[in-house]
Amino acid sequence: MTTRARAATGFTLVELMLVLAVAAVVLALAAPDLRDLVRRQQLKAASADLLAAVGLARAQALARGQTVIVLARDAAEGGGDGWAAGWRVFADRDGDGRPGAGDPIIAEHGPLAAGTRSASAFSTPAATPYIAYNGAGRGCGRTHGAAARWGTLSLFHGGATRRITINMLGRARLCDPARDRSCTGPAAPPTG
Repeated sequence: MTTRARAATGFTLVELMLVLAVAAVVLALAAPDLRDLVRRQQLKAASADLLAAVGLARAQALARGQTVIVLARDAAEGGGDGWAAGWRVFADRDGDGRPGAGDPIIAEHGPLAAGTRSASAFSTPAATPYIAYNGAGRGCGRTHGAAARWGTLSLFHGGATRRITINMLGRARLCDPARDRSCTGPAAPPTG
């Protein structure tokens, strides 16, 4: 083998630049799909966390024998009308429907991913979004434990939707309207 043959076994700068250019084009084409995938995963995580908070509220209401509420954090602080800022789960000992000094905070969740929106449709509408359970584990009004309350809370992000449906007995389930025709609820609120 000659010295000249050994030197010709590597890549040239032109070949390396061509490979990098092709890789950049492939990544540019895949980027929108990756963003969409991330948004869908953020929505799945947020809806699963909210469903867990609803389940915790129901379990704590049964265990404590008193009203436990999941309240949108921004609503609790006098802000907006959605769940995007997170939520608090608390035992409402004083019966005023808001977390106070004597009401133990059971759990809290921080803000959801930017761009997440919510809408709800319940049997009794409320200016402040909440989900409440009485000591029997049934959905109820925030300040009236005997008034039944059921409905659907929907989260929207990146064109996808997840819904938490709560029936008359207080049982909650998570569904995806893209896969389940019985998963109905409110339309996405306008952006902006």
